Amino acid sequence: MKNYVLGIMKSVLVAGFAAFALVSCNKEGFRVEGNITEAKDSVLYFENMSLDGPVVVDSVKLDADGAFVFTGERPEAPDFYRLRISNGIINISVDSIETIKVKASYPTMSTNYEISGSENCEKIKELSLLQQQLLAKALMVSNNPTLGAEQTGDSIRKMVDAYKDNVRMNYIFKEPQKAYAYFALFQSLGDQLIFNPRESELDVKTFAAVATSWDTYYPEALRGKNLHNIAIEGMKQIRILKAKEQPYKIDASKVSEVSLIDIPLVDNKGKSRSLSELKGQVVLLDFHIFATDNSTERIMMLRELYNKYHAQGFQIYQVSLDPDEHFWKTQTAALPWICVRDNDGLKSSYLDKYFIQQLPTYFLIDRSNTLYKRGEQISNIENEIESLLK
Repeated sequence: MKNYVLGIMKSVLVAGFAAFALVSCNKEGFRVEGNITEAKDSVLYFENMSLDGPVVVDSVKLDADGAFVFTGERPEAPDFYRLRISNGIINISVDSIETIKVKASYPTMSTNYEISGSENCEKIKELSLLQQQLLAKALMVSNNPTLGAEQTGDSIRKMVDAYKDNVRMNYIFKEPQKAYAYFALFQSLGDQLIFNPRESELDVKTFAAVATSWDTYYPEALRGKNLHNIAIEGMKQIRILKAKEQPYKIDASKVSEVSLIDIPLVDNKGKSRSLSELKGQVVLLDFHIFATDNSTERIMMLRELYNKYHAQGFQIYQVSLDPDEHFWKTQTAALPWICVRDNDGLKSSYLDKYFIQQLPTYFLIDRSNTLYKRGEQISNIENEIESLLK
């Protein structure tokens, strides 16, 4: 932990952070333009963030108004760029034939800039500022003379865990195919990756979620293959770590006589519920986070299904992964189906047991309490429910 804190202390000397951005396959060009003031006679570099590190694509010596224009041929696979003056960095994502406009002032360009023309660039700015806020808080804790080494380490670890939960839920799992989701994977605190697939099984799954999306959108991309390699190596490392632990012994009394993994949790009324008790009904098992932008739309869709099919033997078993219990209870108070919550949130063991890499997600379970299909395998949910209800 001492090295961890020292790594954070060193990072205060760095004004910016390494950037990654995606662009899709096309030979047409893109344009990055704007003004960086208070930087007369400084050299502004436009750099490609290759897998081997930054490569200068172009540069310009700035005049008093700081105007610049950079253009490039749209790559055949996703790529990444940044604007840099010395240690001042602005991250750029190119994902279409677009014109991205940047306004900033040196030397505060890394923390105080305006960017338009790209949703991904705006999200990357949000992530960069969140990262810098995390760094500032970590430095305050590490410089606090009243805290011992253990207290310092625990405090920083809790801040990092909270940061990761927020970024997973609101950026990576929300739209794993987006440039900003990829960018988030490679953020660092000091000299360490915030998402570390060599030490955390959940972080491996986070990398794998983005890698899976790249398979769909950019099947031949080297970066997608690199993500897969990172995830695979992470899985190997996690297996090694687990092998060193005491073997896990299964309590035979806990094994349910059903062909699915049971989920016994407490519902929003304080009652213990489980999937196994629903044998005889067709069940939609839904893993959900209410504190997301698309939650309301999804709940309306589920309500329509419930209202249409419940009388015929259809039930919804919804597992919330929200961190705030009070918020969850408020959101589910008027819902007619079974609403339970896992206190472990995004660290829920059921995400691993059901091989979930993206949220929200759902499964259909037939009347015999057998797992029938995952959401990705279903093209028409109503047709599938009706076939199981017969």
